[in-house]
Amino acid sequence: MADIFGVIADATRRDILRLLLDRSAVGEQGTSVSHIVTQLGVSQPTVSKHLKVLRDAELVWVREDGQHRYYSLSAAPLVEVEDWLLPFEDAADGGVPIVSLPVSAAHAAEVVGRAAASVNHAVASALRRLPGR
Repeated sequence: MADIFGVIADATRRDILRLLLDRSAVGEQGTSVSHIVTQLGVSQPTVSKHLKVLRDAELVWVREDGQHRYYSLSAAPLVEVEDWLLPFEDAADGGVPIVSLPVSAAHAAEVVGRAAASVNHAVASALRRLPGR
């Protein structure tokens, strides 16, 4: 998997992720490449290049319908970013001291978090494959 921080460092990729998030929030079941091109004002080859990077990082998934491709957000990989940012958010909230967990507890929390993210991704993937979705 690509380094998630490198993937989201690009402004165009962040714009694509935001567009997909906004469209999913209103119930869209995928967004066509042509819609992304129109909304962002970026060329089709550029959008396709960025979508490939996002697919490789598992931040988006694609549904094929004939020759058309519809992209949707898969936010599970962003958990790594959230985990990295949380200590900074705590520090920004009035300087709350950051408490370190014992190594064994930190490892257990990481294992549980990754397992939960994996299950979430598996369930979401299975639901997308159901007929009528």
